[in-house]
Amino acid sequence: MSDPKVAKTDVVLVGAGIMSATLGALLRLLQPDWSITMIERLDGAAAESSDPWNNAGTGHSALCELNYTPQKSDGSIDTAKAITVNEQFQVSRQFWAYAVENGVLPEVRSFLNPIPHVSFVHGAANAKYLRARYEALVTNPLFASMEYIDDKDEFARRLPLMAAKRDFREPVALNWTQAGTDVDFGSLSRQLIGYTANHGMTTLFGHDVRDLDKQSDGSWTVKITNRRTGAKSKINAKFVFVGAGGGALPLLQKAGIPEAKGFGGFPVGGAFLRTGNPELAAAHQAKVYGLPPLGAPPMSVPHLDTRVINHKSWLLFGPFAGWSPKFLKQGKVTDLPLSVKPNNLASMLGVGLTETGLLKYLIGQLLLSESARVDTLREFAPSAVDSDWELDIAGQRVQVIRRKGAGGVLEFGTTVLTAGDGTIAGLLGASPGASTAVPAMLEVMERCFADQYQGWVPKLKEMVPSLGTKLSAEPALFNEVWDYGTKVLKLDAPAPV
Repeated sequence: MSDPKVAKTDVVLVGAGIMSATLGALLRLLQPDWSITMIERLDGAAAESSDPWNNAGTGHSALCELNYTPQKSDGSIDTAKAITVNEQFQVSRQFWAYAVENGVLPEVRSFLNPIPHVSFVHGAANAKYLRARYEALVTNPLFASMEYIDDKDEFARRLPLMAAKRDFREPVALNWTQAGTDVDFGSLSRQLIGYTANHGMTTLFGHDVRDLDKQSDGSWTVKITNRRTGAKSKINAKFVFVGAGGGALPLLQKAGIPEAKGFGGFPVGGAFLRTGNPELAAAHQAKVYGLPPLGAPPMSVPHLDTRVINHKSWLLFGPFAGWSPKFLKQGKVTDLPLSVKPNNLASMLGVGLTETGLLKYLIGQLLLSESARVDTLREFAPSAVDSDWELDIAGQRVQVIRRKGAGGVLEFGTTVLTAGDGTIAGLLGASPGASTAVPAMLEVMERCFADQYQGWVPKLKEMVPSLGTKLSAEPALFNEVWDYGTKVLKLDAPAPV
């Protein structure tokens, strides 16, 4: 006999970030009769990694991120990862356009603005690599608008802040794509959650999920505590999604699903230099990514970015790595030690022994002074003045440690974990993360709602016309959905300066 004190719902979403927000909106559009409950430990939506000050805001589409296009030993460029990431972003972009057109996202300019995406290198050897990268990508429809620029006068015209006081005796080169975006994932999350809440979703802010228990009928009992009053309660759900950022791994471990065994997490903090000086912001209207320092991990690619937050232009430079055992910016110092279990100990020890480069990089970053950080910025903006910039402590990222052989391997992508019976799923990892929220949640839905998914496909194709198709192989379809999205998302009008 069921316990009358236990509330019942069809779906529980743990966390109020971009992943849960996206899944909630998709399910509400597809199944308006399903009951959905969102549980968030903080008092507001998107207050952790999805907050605009806690991430880079790049609509990650591999237009500028050089770590997605490594050079092979024969000198050729491996474009596979770049194409995959761009394909994923195209799915998100199509859904956002549908959501704007259908009133799900009422304020497009508060979350999405057009900003060129640019790759930047200096030195003859790096310029040669960048030209090879351009030639490898530009023949693909997804990258056809990319330009290669190595003329210093054109460099100065497009990037005046980066040109000021620069010694152009050393060659410089750019891959420039005009059609990039800046995304405020906090605003995007809040609008999606607002839509779903206005259409019947229950939202519980200031509540901690303490445990998840599997029931004999396949459902889950979620044990929660009100952080303000200490009151405890239970919710029974047919399906649980753990979209809790760095907090996802401990919850999936508590759930005891076999699929989470062997996984570990390595927390890495981040920080950016930022300025709201209007003159500096006006002199740099682009997201410019460089090459990572020698021996540094892919997540450390330096970039100088235009950000549009609350309709104001800012510049951010970084990231600078920090370290804390917390899995969330507002987490606990016990997060990392309590995540070590017998089933992932070998994975985590293995990574500790093999990732000495990462350890060395982190120690070096932690020792950087304020002025040393601005010195790093001067590689991008030689005229940078210390007093114009302040430090912004960004969010925590938990990099996935996956079991491999007798040890483990550190991964820098995004991993979707689902239970074999499809009753629970979670998302681990970081970049490109938020930019690929829609394809990631479609993957969750296909895996976990196998009985319903085929019936959803016609509606999903209204939301994402290219669903199931690789746009890189269908130029006409790509041009059609791209032009439609550009118009609906107002990406054909300039961002505010």
